[in-house]
Amino acid sequence: MDFLRVTEAAALCAARFVGKGDRDGADQAACDGMRRTLNELSMCGTIVIGEGERDEAPMLFIGEQLGNGDGPKIQIAVDPLEGTNLCANGTPNAIAVLAAAIEGEGTLMHAPDCYMDKLVVGEECRGIVDITLPPRVNVRLMSKAMGKEVDELIIGVLDRPRHEQLIREIREAGARVHLVSDGDLSVAVAALDPDSDVDALMGIGGAPEGVITAAATLCCKGEMQARLVFTKGEQRERAEKMVGGDLERVFTTEDLASGNVMFSATGITSGDLLKGVRYRRGFALTESLIMRSATGTIRRIETTHQDAGKYAY
Repeated sequence: MDFLRVTEAAALCAARFVGKGDRDGADQAACDGMRRTLNELSMCGTIVIGEGERDEAPMLFIGEQLGNGDGPKIQIAVDPLEGTNLCANGTPNAIAVLAAAIEGEGTLMHAPDCYMDKLVVGEECRGIVDITLPPRVNVRLMSKAMGKEVDELIIGVLDRPRHEQLIREIREAGARVHLVSDGDLSVAVAALDPDSDVDALMGIGGAPEGVITAAATLCCKGEMQARLVFTKGEQRERAEKMVGGDLERVFTTEDLASGNVMFSATGITSGDLLKGVRYRRGFALTESLIMRSATGTIRRIETTHQDAGKYAY
């Protein structure tokens, strides 16, 4: 529950910038709110996935130590503002998100800063799909496993030129496509929820966000398959040092996140996964999702913040 406070703080700080066109200001506010709250926790935390290397991104950088120095050693993967453009433009699906693992009980892969081809499905399709198969085949397999007609399926895909063929193949198979303008994490997690409108995520997005998605997938007993995608030679060289093994292999959920992991996300702008921050006279409302793999608990929590003004940084 402590991590819930962390994503709530990041969301409340970023929410002050919704629709104002200041993506850098929103990102900075979310990072500041998240860092302050993480440093209040009784833990020895280390950022394993953050905003980048220390010299390139002073905001929650990889290797940064957080917490008050007491308590367990914890690996932390953060995206203080998933969807900076979404927040700046006031469009759906901006969230603050965090995944964590207690060292010795769980692990999060130290993902290189490259792309990742992802396939995320809920529990009904676990063990059914295969990222190496054509999209039309996976769509048919999902249809059978979920007891839906193919044209009832909705597949989330990032709206990028690189996905033109993928989108065409999904549509030709008869399924529907839910295009996402920025940030695939919230749609991927929505695909794990049987009550959401999204049935799966397909396509290429950020690898660091993929690890956070894997933590949620593990908690929901869904399935994630992924392959690293490199656009520069130095990305491959870095991945060889960080990941090891065959870089061309298909990574499973457990390769990316395993054991006792936790996931927390709070909405900034309302979208597929969560309601955004809503202001009332003198207070604010947030909606969050927190999950833990060890207990299998998934909680959707709406919180009233009586002193919302303290997050106006």
